[in-house]
Amino acid sequence: MSYAQAKKIAVETIPVIDAGPLRSGILADTKQVAMEIRQAAQEVGFFYLCNHGISPEVIMQAYNASKSFFTKPMEWKNTVKINSSHHGFLSIGEARMEKAKKVDLKESFIWGLELPDNHPSVNSKNPFLGRNQWPAEMPELKNRVYPFFEAGLQCGQDLMRAFAIGMGIPEESFTKKINEPIARGSIIYYPPQSPDMGETQFGVAPHTDYGCLTLLWQDQVGGLDILNNDGEWVTAHPIEGTIVVNVGDLLMRWTNNAFKSTQHRVVNRKGMERYSMVVAWDPDYDTVVDPSLVCQNGEKVLYPPVRCGDYVLSRFDYSFSYRQ
Repeated sequence: MSYAQAKKIAVETIPVIDAGPLRSGILADTKQVAMEIRQAAQEVGFFYLCNHGISPEVIMQAYNASKSFFTKPMEWKNTVKINSSHHGFLSIGEARMEKAKKVDLKESFIWGLELPDNHPSVNSKNPFLGRNQWPAEMPELKNRVYPFFEAGLQCGQDLMRAFAIGMGIPEESFTKKINEPIARGSIIYYPPQSPDMGETQFGVAPHTDYGCLTLLWQDQVGGLDILNNDGEWVTAHPIEGTIVVNVGDLLMRWTNNAFKSTQHRVVNRKGMERYSMVVAWDPDYDTVVDPSLVCQNGEKVLYPPVRCGDYVLSRFDYSFSYRQ
C-alpha cells in the first residue's frame, strides 16, 4: 500500500503575489496587484501571498502555541470539545469531507470572533458568534493564536477589496457589511501517516472550501495537494514567508463562477507531525451573496441570492459528526 500520489510541480506553477502594494495608497500599484489576484482566482483558484501583513512574530507565537496545545492528553483537550457554535476541539474521527471514504486524519481547534459574554450577539440566533472555548488551564493559547486570526481578518478584507477592483466593480462591493464576521480561526495537527493506511486515507480528503476565502499558513513538512486544470493532483510546496490563499465555493458563487473554487487535499507523506493554521474568511451572517453584483451586459445570473451564514451552516451539517 502507498500514499495517494501527486505530481511534483515547479513552485511558480501556482502564482506568488506580493500583497504589499494593496496597502501602499498608490492606486496604480493597487490595480496592478488586483489584476494579478483576479487572474489567479480565475485560472487556478489558489495563490501564494507574500507581504500579507501577518508578521513572522505573530505566526511563530501561534505556531508554538499550537504545538503545545496538541501535545496535551486527549482527556484534557476534550474539556474544550466542539460546541454548537463550531468552537472548540475536534478529535480524529469528527470530520469527514463530503463523499470521503474515511474520516480525516487530523485534530483541530477552532474559534471565532471574540465577543464579551454579555454581548447581545453571543446569545442571538447567529450560531457562529457563540462563546469561544479557550482552555482555562492554558490561558496563553488565546493570547497567542488570536492575533493570527485578527491579522488574517484584515488580510482577507484587503483581498476582497482587491477582488472587487480587479473585477471593475466598486472597491467595497464585497466588504460593505463586516461588523461581526462569521470567520473562523483554526489550528490543525496532522499525526504521522503510515503508507499502510493506503491511498484513500487523507489528512483532509479531497474537497472544496465552503466559504469565501481560506488563508493558510503551513509548516515546512508539506502535504497540500491541489487538483489542476488537467485533472492531476499536484503539490503545493511550502514557501517560506508566504500564506496560501484559495477561493471558496461561496466566493465562486458570488462572482457568478468567474472565480474558481479548486479541489484540494492533505496527505502527510513524510512520516512527521504536520501543523497548519487557517483563517476561513467570511463576512457577517446576514450578508446577501448575490452574483448579480458582478453581472454586466446581460450576463446570465447563475445563482439566486443567499445569506452567507445560511450557506456556510448548511455545508457544515454534512461534514462534522457533532452536527448529525
